[in-house]
Amino acid sequence: MYLGRFFFFSAVTLSILSGCGTRQGDKALKVFRYNSSSGITSLDPAFARDQANIWAVNQIYSGLLRFDAHLRIQPDLARSWTISDDGLTYTFYLRQDVFFHDHPLFQGKKRKMIADDVVYTLHRLVDPVTASPGSWIFHDRVDTLSPFTAVNDSTVVIRLKKPFRPLLSILTMQYTFVVPREIVEHFGKDFRMHPVGTGPFRFKVWQEGNVLILTKNEHYYEEGLPYLDGVKVSFIQSKQTEYLHFMQGELDFLSGVDASYINDLLTPEGQLRPELSATLKMYKTPYLNTEYLGILMQDPESGLLNPLSIREVRQAIGYGFDRAAIIRYLRNNIGRPATAGIVPYGLPSFSEEKVQGYTFQPQTAAALLAKAGFPGGKGLPVLSLYTSKSYEDIATFIQKQLEELGIRLKLEIVLPAFQRELMARGQAPFFRGSWIADYPDAESYLAMFYSGHGAPPNYTRFRNAQFDSLYVRALNENEDSLRFELYRQMDNLLMQEAVVIPLYYDEVVRFVHQNIHGMEPNPMNLLDLRKVKKD
Repeated sequence: MYLGRFFFFSAVTLSILSGCGTRQGDKALKVFRYNSSSGITSLDPAFARDQANIWAVNQIYSGLLRFDAHLRIQPDLARSWTISDDGLTYTFYLRQDVFFHDHPLFQGKKRKMIADDVVYTLHRLVDPVTASPGSWIFHDRVDTLSPFTAVNDSTVVIRLKKPFRPLLSILTMQYTFVVPREIVEHFGKDFRMHPVGTGPFRFKVWQEGNVLILTKNEHYYEEGLPYLDGVKVSFIQSKQTEYLHFMQGELDFLSGVDASYINDLLTPEGQLRPELSATLKMYKTPYLNTEYLGILMQDPESGLLNPLSIREVRQAIGYGFDRAAIIRYLRNNIGRPATAGIVPYGLPSFSEEKVQGYTFQPQTAAALLAKAGFPGGKGLPVLSLYTSKSYEDIATFIQKQLEELGIRLKLEIVLPAFQRELMARGQAPFFRGSWIADYPDAESYLAMFYSGHGAPPNYTRFRNAQFDSLYVRALNENEDSLRFELYRQMDNLLMQEAVVIPLYYDEVVRFVHQNIHGMEPNPMNLLDLRKVKKD
């Protein structure tokens, strides 16, 4: 029944697209097809909270800035910008050749994107009435009285209350992508289903849970782009079914590897199986996602007996298991052992030479355990580790290795939402966590440990005056090389204190058919179809 519905929507796709002026003579349409198994909840940038929404929004809208495949900030709607010497005023100079997608409310006129649209978008994002989950990006950062100003049609000024160097990275987030006031105000909350932006593709059809169809923006400001005529998104929930459709050529792109088919695609060494190389291409790159073990840093004055409050116990755990074996045997060599800090490789500030993390050293772990007063684990109570079902295999591996040192773990397998709730309440003293960068800057990771932040993001309740001082200095430092050194000092401090114990740095893995070009991944795992070609 489900397959029938899938083929039905495949059949109507061409008829819909061909009715949109994208067919030229007998030229075959170049429609890129991908699946969103988790579903899309909104096409409004203010609600671009998760990957499914972000990927769709990224095709329809544009922002002031974007990042390239190496996470370097690039101009987009803003052609250039300046930053005041005190780091409080950012001035953006806009392109003059950008127009919103055609819409009946524009009454047949081409609607130019101007500075007022940017200001409206940013004010709307922080307006409590909007209730955007992205409002936090400007919280306690922008000027209270006049945060966003249009000097004229082509100039926007953002004023901060205190320096925050990662602002440029934050402006690459889809939350900030520009929307037209008259369309938003006309549709209200239904704007989520009637998106109008300035991006490479424009909205055509969205039948929730069935299909989303976008067509080429013929007036896109980057000359010659996009190459595709359209994009079709399906919503198959089963990863196994999604994989079958991809292998049958009904989808052009497969993101990531699920346990149900990982061995069908990859060798134990993490490479594409040789027999598939004639029909498929595989791309792999660092992913800004660090998987880690987190520890609740309880106040020693609370009187609570918690052996994890002893630094040597935490350090012993860090040295007590083999990260390389986790990657090799449990992940088919997808990912990289986290032997530096919480900041993952793929970010410019990452340095294995300057940040000393943990490697598998059982003798060192045993010595630390003895120093803590628990030789061979004697007298050490059982520690409860909270994790979800999808990470049970990794947790079990760690459990068995630590048991050889005398550190006994009890695995508490809970639903991810419940685990987050326990972490937020401070009721998970030891937990497996992951942190995916919200924007391409190490501050996104280090902010988790600043004492001025609650939970989230500071789930560990870490409080350290030296760390806080370094964090504030980094936000005031405009020179990247100096700021990166401060980041590394913070990361080293976290490793010395063993506040978190990094497990591995993730990787983006993408599979496409041989007729798809330009699908190289990026460390943010953002789907950018502007330059994708389909033979």
